[in-house]
Amino acid sequence: MSFPQGFLWGGATAANQCEGAWNEDGKGPNAADVMRAGGIGIERVVDPGPLEDVYYPSHIAVDHYHRFKEDIDLLAEMGFNCYRFSINWSRIFPHGDDEVPNEAGLAHYDEVIDYCLSKGMTPLVTLSHYETPVGLLSFGSWLNRKAIDCFARYCKTVFTRYKGRVKHWLTFNEINCVVNAPWVEAGIEQVDYESAMIAVYHQFLASAQAVWIAHEVDSENRVGMMYGGIFAYPATCAPDDIIGTMDYMHEQMFYCDVMCRGFYPAYKLHDLERRGIRLPQEPGDADLLRDGKVDFLSFSYYFTMTTGRNTVPEEMFKTGYDNPYLDRTPWGQAIDAQGLRYALNLLYDRYQIPLMVVENGLGAYDELTEDRKVHDPYRVDFFSKHIEQMKIAVECDGVDLMGYTTWAPFDLVSAGSGQMAKRYGFIYVDRDDEGVGTLERIRKDSFWWYRDVVTSNGEDLGGVS
Repeated sequence: MSFPQGFLWGGATAANQCEGAWNEDGKGPNAADVMRAGGIGIERVVDPGPLEDVYYPSHIAVDHYHRFKEDIDLLAEMGFNCYRFSINWSRIFPHGDDEVPNEAGLAHYDEVIDYCLSKGMTPLVTLSHYETPVGLLSFGSWLNRKAIDCFARYCKTVFTRYKGRVKHWLTFNEINCVVNAPWVEAGIEQVDYESAMIAVYHQFLASAQAVWIAHEVDSENRVGMMYGGIFAYPATCAPDDIIGTMDYMHEQMFYCDVMCRGFYPAYKLHDLERRGIRLPQEPGDADLLRDGKVDFLSFSYYFTMTTGRNTVPEEMFKTGYDNPYLDRTPWGQAIDAQGLRYALNLLYDRYQIPLMVVENGLGAYDELTEDRKVHDPYRVDFFSKHIEQMKIAVECDGVDLMGYTTWAPFDLVSAGSGQMAKRYGFIYVDRDDEGVGTLERIRKDSFWWYRDVVTSNGEDLGGVS
């Protein structure tokens, strides 16, 4: 079995989790910049200040802003032909609604993109990866239709600036997280369900407009959506558990339905009607959604959920059930390699457009030995089994898969907990949960393993047990 020639192999990051330099070179604050660190069972706190003498993980993160060449060199050493990263919106438009872009921000990403290309890497750029400018709160952020125009200005600016050098784009990272994480996903404070549906309606329109602009600027541009990979198994074969799972998956999949098909599915329209929710539709919106469908569907995959009759569909992670057949990470996430094959088939059968796995990884406690090494066979085991399931989906099931970028190629700040201890990378970064460390980059054992996977186009999966 083999992956097609030209398959994109690489890793994925987010600016707010790795760049640092949060207020340098004209950058304004974004949603992540005012979030303190949390931990296992400890939610992150938002302080819109930000406050003095308080640790905010994104302010320095792992200093990728100043060290991107060093980091990209390491990715090139692993043989990457793709690097997914985000452009930090508030580096380009510090308040989000500025009329004129910040040249220093544009110039920085010129350097990053050019350096990727010099190393033979295709840039895959996320336009909004949990980095909504705080300045948009002045008019309600994504609760206000004005945000659509701000996003369109930003998109046109970067599409034009990087024309011919970046041809693969994603609009909103894990857009289906807006109900459960409104501040992180949309820069809006805790809201009720109706407000979340209004905010995401505006994001749907903004994404569709971005697709239009991208194609207008460069016909070779391809724009994808990014689904936060929620996939569920029924707790039992009892009909009530089957229907409970259907309702739960409807709550997640409607985001993909709108962005891939171009309209709201009947089940969601009826759900909104039952709740008494009226979307702020204007003339032309339906045409925009229809004509601004994405070119491909990307998604994250970390785990599967177990659901049933007691599951509340809006509760993304609190389903009321556990899967007794799966092991779990220290953070409680189920480890399910076969679930990736299931997810790929579910999405491809439903939409019949190219797919890309743009996040897949294992958060784990890594130990740096006295001789400055990290032995992480658990990470090799995790990835080898997941990639094997991708191969089966491509070769046996006929899934059209464009590429695979792991989360994350080097250790960075966890979005969920704000920790460094939750490490995902093939490259260890010397920094702890209090922001202390040298920031030295150290190759883990998995670094060399993934290099062999990439350079063999997925044929060498040594580590499968």
